[in-house]
Amino acid sequence: MAPPAVLVIDDDPDDAELARLALEEALPALGVRVVTRREQLAPALAAATPRLVLCDLNIPGWPCDEILASVRASAPAARVVLLTGAPPPGDAVLPVVDALLLKDRLPDLPALVRRLLPG
Repeated sequence: MAPPAVLVIDDDPDDAELARLALEEALPALGVRVVTRREQLAPALAAATPRLVLCDLNIPGWPCDEILASVRASAPAARVVLLTGAPPPGDAVLPVVDALLLKDRLPDLPALVRRLLPG
């Protein structure tokens, strides 16, 4: 079996599971790995280089910029999608990523992944 192509980073295990299920049902060949705690990230990145990272924008005590710095150091070519429960305020400074997806729009996730990871 191929290493997982998608890494989901979310402190809410239920939200992470919903993202994983949405992807595995629509795109089973990709493979998905889930990280819900800070100490899981480095081993996950060492085990397999993801092609796509789905990262919760608001993880208490774990800034998104810090998460993305770790991801980009290990997987510089990975596409990145930020997931969030609510639209960020208009004056919010967001990291440069490939897409932003509201968690209530998870049914749109497979189409977004197909666009970001053609082939």
